[in-house]
Amino acid sequence: MDMEMLAKALILMGSAIGAGLAMIAGIGPGIGEGFAVGKACEAIGRQPESSGAVTRTMFIGCAVAESTGIYGFVVALILLFVNPFLGSL
Repeated sequence: MDMEMLAKALILMGSAIGAGLAMIAGIGPGIGEGFAVGKACEAIGRQPESSGAVTRTMFIGCAVAESTGIYGFVVALILLFVNPFLGSL
């Protein structure tokens, strides 16, 4: 096995591990959004007249939290399919 094939194999291995680690970023937004929705339901249950403001704030917070998971997903896709590190060989 020549050195170029070994280097390519190491880069692909590192990219696959990096993509897996990037997908761990999807766990945080899921937990955070579930917690936020639960607290919003509690707030609406205590004060039903404030449901509009609570719901609007919850949706904005969930959108911001979801963007973190989407960034992790995009990084994983780039590492798996575009693989910018192979061009450095």
